[in-house]
Amino acid sequence: MRRLVAVLALAVLASACGGGAGTTAPETTGGLESAVTTTAEDPVAQEAATTTAGANSATTTTPAPTSTSDQAVSTTTTVPDDTASSTTATGPADEDASPADEDASPADEDASPADEDASPASTAASVSDATDEHPPDQPFNPFRSSDPDLRQCLISVFGHGLHDELRDRRPSPAENAAMEPCMAASMSSASTTSGASVPDDSEPDGSVSSEDQNNPVTSIDLARSTYPPHVTGQLLLGYIPAPPGFDDCIIGRIGGDRLGEIRSKQPPTGNENDQAAECLLQLQVPAELLGGQGAQTGGEPGDDGGPVGPADPSSGQYVPENTITVTYPSATYPVAPGGTSGFFTTAQDADITLSAFGFNDTGGPLEFNRPSGLTSDGTRLVMTDVFNNRVLIWNTAPTHSSQAPDLVLGQPNFTTNEPGTGRHQLNWPVSASTDGTRLVVTDTNNDRILIWTEFPTSNAEPADIVLQGGSNANPSKSNIRWPWGVWTDGRRLAVASTESGSVLIWNTFPSYDGQPADLLLTGSGAIGTPRQITSDGNSLMVGDHNAATGGQSDPGTFFWTSFPTADNQPYDFFVVDPLGEKMSAPWLRGDFADDGRLIMMGDTLHIWNEMPQSASDRPVLSNNGQGRAGGYDFRWGDFSTVVVVGGRVYITTNGSTLVVYDSMPTSATQKPDFVMGASDLYVDGNIENFVLSNPVPASNGTSLFASSDYDNKLFVWRNLPNESGAAPDVVYHFCWYRNDETASRHECQDVFGPWDNTLHGDTFALAGRDRLMIWTELPLEGNLPAHDFKGSLGSIQFDELTGVAMDDTYFYLADKRAGSVYVWAGIPDGTHEPVATLSVSQPTRLSSDGTWLAVNSTMGHGAQMFRVDQITTSGGPTTVGGPGTFNLPEGTTVDGGHLFVADTGNSQVLVWQDVADAIAGRSADVILGASGASDTQPEITRNQMFWPAVASFDGDYLWVGERKFSGRLIRFSPTG
Repeated sequence: MRRLVAVLALAVLASACGGGAGTTAPETTGGLESAVTTTAEDPVAQEAATTTAGANSATTTTPAPTSTSDQAVSTTTTVPDDTASSTTATGPADEDASPADEDASPADEDASPADEDASPASTAASVSDATDEHPPDQPFNPFRSSDPDLRQCLISVFGHGLHDELRDRRPSPAENAAMEPCMAASMSSASTTSGASVPDDSEPDGSVSSEDQNNPVTSIDLARSTYPPHVTGQLLLGYIPAPPGFDDCIIGRIGGDRLGEIRSKQPPTGNENDQAAECLLQLQVPAELLGGQGAQTGGEPGDDGGPVGPADPSSGQYVPENTITVTYPSATYPVAPGGTSGFFTTAQDADITLSAFGFNDTGGPLEFNRPSGLTSDGTRLVMTDVFNNRVLIWNTAPTHSSQAPDLVLGQPNFTTNEPGTGRHQLNWPVSASTDGTRLVVTDTNNDRILIWTEFPTSNAEPADIVLQGGSNANPSKSNIRWPWGVWTDGRRLAVASTESGSVLIWNTFPSYDGQPADLLLTGSGAIGTPRQITSDGNSLMVGDHNAATGGQSDPGTFFWTSFPTADNQPYDFFVVDPLGEKMSAPWLRGDFADDGRLIMMGDTLHIWNEMPQSASDRPVLSNNGQGRAGGYDFRWGDFSTVVVVGGRVYITTNGSTLVVYDSMPTSATQKPDFVMGASDLYVDGNIENFVLSNPVPASNGTSLFASSDYDNKLFVWRNLPNESGAAPDVVYHFCWYRNDETASRHECQDVFGPWDNTLHGDTFALAGRDRLMIWTELPLEGNLPAHDFKGSLGSIQFDELTGVAMDDTYFYLADKRAGSVYVWAGIPDGTHEPVATLSVSQPTRLSSDGTWLAVNSTMGHGAQMFRVDQITTSGGPTTVGGPGTFNLPEGTTVDGGHLFVADTGNSQVLVWQDVADAIAGRSADVILGASGASDTQPEITRNQMFWPAVASFDGDYLWVGERKFSGRLIRFSPTG
């Protein structure tokens, strides 16, 4: 799989049009294109928009034109290396540089509201032409610099006319490349001449020599004078982006919890300002790179260094602005020829898949797709690789990143991933458990439990026993429906039958196919959709995604302090947040260490010295996690699991990685020691391989766009790819980070998760939650939206935007919570109101071909079809589908007189060649993703689909995006 080429930027160049050191670092990356040494302990140095000098790339930040806000949205643009192709080629790529971060922020994460309304002119840097100095509230622009050497160098490159022009606009990629020698020389000069240079009596690592330790006043005085409190205070508060290494240094001095308090706007003390100054001095940070605010006369030691609350934008302080970050993978791929003819046929094969390595292709033994199900006998390590339909086995638990597994179950080798129903096959295995002799696996989408009575020794070895039964979702001792969790000690067996809301227990280990359970637990109806099971044989814990306790459905964990021995034995207590701080938190799952300690994963890692005896028993240690300074983002999710093997702690993440501690963690800020499945500890393995969650495609026959509400991204292929696994040419990242430390934890600000998109002519739009972005020129080059509406558009307040569409006449916007579809004549710019408002119950995605407007309703199991020429009159809609016809369809697309319904719950795409037939109630002409109407099993093959959510037809190809438990973007071509 091609990997994102993460390019570095000159620190000063990154400020050329906004941004600066650490500003909106888009992705945490591993092997970078430039010659930069990075380590797992220094995630900051791995950011794509860092302050580290690179030879052939640039990162720029420019204000985005907005329509309804008082605050500009800026964009960080990572300009591709001149040697890295940013255009389409017809040969396979050979990139292996590693990419992206990832936020992996949950799909239900709210975007920060803030209405936007400034014109392009009003968002530009307000700097008089009469001065070359940038004001302290604006990022450094080299074309306004008073440095005579830099100015002369730039004029020699561009001439006076172009130099003056670039004072007020963003340089092009070619101009960025041309100015790099000047910037490199300027940065080198700044490093050697700034007050931040290391004093003569310092050691090579920046520490003070033993001789000077007898007179520490000299060192602290130098630090204070170079980095006065008004600078360090703003740096600690997060108003100035932290330079590489700063957060690690300051956490080592004041602790991660205290830094988190300061970042929450509790002013630093004088001593903490001094500590920050000494860190900056030790790191040799040029004062000029701290927003131009160093080496000035400031407050005395002890000043709080900045405002307690958010800074006034006119106060001269640096205030991080909302940003869109753009990166450019080095993408080469063959281009689709187009010119197709005919139509589609039922059960036809797809041509290619994006957002995946390919059909029946895992990417190899160390590429994972939602790993889970960790278990061990104390020596071996077993891990389910859920989306790849396989179980991986290491005969000796891995001790380094490149240690490949020894065996695979469910597949004949380490590269295939097709599902199946044989005893040697799997379809979406979530969990596993072993006592060292027996191995048990939940074959979740096959509604069965596979048991090997002797530990497997060969690939694709068939199971000895199959437990399967039940034709409905009613709790029963012989009913196993969509089982997620499993546990065994070799004598007993416990299984979470997720769809039937129950836990089944065998008091003696099963010995034949279909053997019913001995005990049934339902929590007297409180167990909702049980997921993972944790036990030491003496107690039992069941994590539940939808526990029905306290009169509502919430995630949490049921605890039995003694192992159940009777039907419906009451649970002893229920835990939502083990820290007792949150009203809602993920369910727990984990393992017992040999010494009796319990280690569990929720939204972070928790450790108890022994089994808790009540809901108020708090962990003795919890990692600070994603939300607190110094923590680690474990990317918790449905598939997170933990196991202890030989003292090491293994943890699966929703970023498709396996992270490992070499010993039991002992501090709240301790990071794992190594990672498998990605290039470094801070990288999301999915995004690194350009695998989106919930891709929503839009194609015009020339270019392809795919947005993701879960990943907060937009992938852009300038040309239609003609091979599987093709990397996009451009990636938009809809979030930003306050500083490097928050970037390492993927603590995004201003997250935007687009739920729907639309493409018409030169206009492209994204809508989701409370935000609407509109490009009036297609986003093919990293260009910004012409309009970015947040919270409202004119008098229309945004509540939950779920659909957007355009045609030659109207622009449509669906708000699910408001039960409305708003209709504007032409593209809205905030100056005119809708010409119509359609009342639709829970509308979701929209589509229009100029004749029909399709308003999808997932919960209504159908779509409302409106005649476009009757939109502003009394013409009512016609319903297509409905309960019993479709099953939770996520998208209905009308194009060229054809109708495509992504019938998500049935894992089918229904196609009518003439939309009139669908409106008349006739059956679909074609079913894609299934052999027929009764085939509703989700599967990832060429002719099967797993929860298709939305389709886009460009006249030549049909593009289909799958969602949630699969993320493929599949292309079908007409066949006849």
